[in-house]
Amino acid sequence: MIAPDPFAALRRAVGPGAPSSDYDLTPALRPAGRALRGAAVLVAFEDAPGGLRLYLTKRSSHLKHHPGQIAFPGGKIDAGDVDAVAAALREAEEEIGLPPGAVEVLGSLPAHETVTAFSVTPVLARIVRPFEPVAEAGEVDEVFTVPFSHIADPANYIVESRYFRGVKRQFFTVPYGPYYIWGATARILRALAGRIGE
Repeated sequence: MIAPDPFAALRRAVGPGAPSSDYDLTPALRPAGRALRGAAVLVAFEDAPGGLRLYLTKRSSHLKHHPGQIAFPGGKIDAGDVDAVAAALREAEEEIGLPPGAVEVLGSLPAHETVTAFSVTPVLARIVRPFEPVAEAGEVDEVFTVPFSHIADPANYIVESRYFRGVKRQFFTVPYGPYYIWGATARILRALAGRIGE
């Protein structure tokens, strides 16, 4: 029997659909009528011994915003970026040293709204050539990978809560080893896991 191609599942996952939000588990907290800024992240998978691996970063603990958090390579869409895909590829090259020529773009997931007022486009990609990850000095403390099998299984996601400015807020987490993956990163991955399972 031929094993299913995980990249085929990722290709099927891309395309239009309902957007996700950091407020999905606490919709009453979602602000009304705010303007969102454009951003993009690269959700890049590499075919490795034992199966696909997803590249993630641990942000520098010295950053003003989201210090020490686990994140995809990505950031704001700049004026010079043609579109969200171009922004995601540019940021991935800057943050982890992934050359755009080593990437096959599979497509995009529906946008994700963050509590920090960004509309983030997750761009799914296949790494087609080996590369040596290089963490961007001052921005990224670590580049690491997580098995596709871990993030594709909805059973690995846990709903947790904490108080933020006096209000209890719920959010997804998908811990892996020493890495506490939560917030927008975990919510985007949970949306991806749901689309893979459809």
